[in-house]
Amino acid sequence: MTDLDQLTQSLARNLKRWRTERGYTLDALAARAGVSRGMIIQIEQARTNPSVGTTVKIADALGVSITTLLDYEQGPQVRIVAPENAVRMWSTDAGSHTSLLVGAEAPGPFELWGWRLMPGEASSSDPHPPGTFELLHVRAGTLTLVVDDVEHAVAEGASATFEAKVPHVYRNDGTEPMEMTMAVIIPPAR
Repeated sequence: MTDLDQLTQSLARNLKRWRTERGYTLDALAARAGVSRGMIIQIEQARTNPSVGTTVKIADALGVSITTLLDYEQGPQVRIVAPENAVRMWSTDAGSHTSLLVGAEAPGPFELWGWRLMPGEASSSDPHPPGTFELLHVRAGTLTLVVDDVEHAVAEGASATFEAKVPHVYRNDGTEPMEMTMAVIIPPAR
C-alpha cells in the first residue's frame, strides 16, 4: 500500500468516524462544509483523494484539526506534553496562574488544567455549553467554588464536579496558595 493509499483509507475511516460521532447526516455535513454530498460519499468510500482545500473545509465543519482528520497512525497513541510546553492561559502579578496541561478531541474536547490561585485572588467563568462538565481535585489549600452564586468549600485533598452551564468562580479566600488539577469535558459539536 502506498502512502497515498494509506492516507486515502485513513481519511475515509476518520471522516466516517467523526461524522458519526458528531451525529451529522451526509447532507448536514455537506451543508456545513460547503462541499457536495457526493464528494463526502466518495471520500468515505476511499474512492477519491480530495484537495487540501476540501479537506480543510470538512475538518472545520467537524470541529477537528486537519491533522486529526488525516491521522493514520495505528494503535494507541500517547502524547507527552513537557512542563515547559504547557500553555499558560493567564497569570497575575501576585502569582496566580492557570495552564492547559493537555487536551484530546474524542469523543468531544477533553482538557486537563493546572491551577494556582494566590490568597485573595479569583477567576470567574461564563457558562459553557450544556453538557460541559468540570472535575477538579484540590492539591493544596482550600478552593471556594461558586457555582450559580452558591459557594462550596473544597478542602485540600477533596474533589468536586459540576455541569458548567452556569456562571462559576474559582476563589482563594485562604491565606495560603491554592493548587488544583481540573479536567473539562466538552460535548461534541452538534
